[in-house]
Amino acid sequence: MSKMDPDRKGIMESVKNQMVGSIKGTGEVLNAVVDTVSGTLVTTIKGTGAVGTALTSTVSDVLRGAIMGTAQVGGDVGAAAKGGVVGVLKGTKEVGAETIDTVSVSARTLVKSAAEVGGDIGTVARNAVEGAISGAKQVGLNVEQAASAAATGAIKGAGEISQQAVQQVRNAVTGVIAGVKVVVKEPFK
Repeated sequence: MSKMDPDRKGIMESVKNQMVGSIKGTGEVLNAVVDTVSGTLVTTIKGTGAVGTALTSTVSDVLRGAIMGTAQVGGDVGAAAKGGVVGVLKGTKEVGAETIDTVSVSARTLVKSAAEVGGDIGTVARNAVEGAISGAKQVGLNVEQAASAAATGAIKGAGEISQQAVQQVRNAVTGVIAGVKVVVKEPFK
């Protein structure tokens, strides 16, 4: 794990704290994550003009913060994963940066973050795919492509954990999810 620059750590902490406050206040995870993630991304991207790698790392930081905050208050990490992907798609759409790549990065980050907090990575991976399907419908991206990108990203994230994690995630994201046949793209880079 490389040292984060203070700015990135700030984004993650800020999102984590927002999640803690929001979930404590309402007990509701999904919409809290959607709103926090999309809002933070819009503000950050507009503020920094983040594209490419900067966008990727911003998305990762925001989602890590969302998972950490949700876990800290005992919230449903699966719901946070679903809301996280929807939030990323809504936020990046608003600033014209929505891409299938951000979906893959999102799922990868969510699986790794879930593992960090002891969450069920299979459930998180499946929820990330559901979030990709739901978010893609909302922002007008190709639903099958978004589902595939989320599944592939989730497996990549699992690959950075262990071989057992890969198997668990692969089983969770294979097949039909929310009415969409999920196709995992091989090989993983």
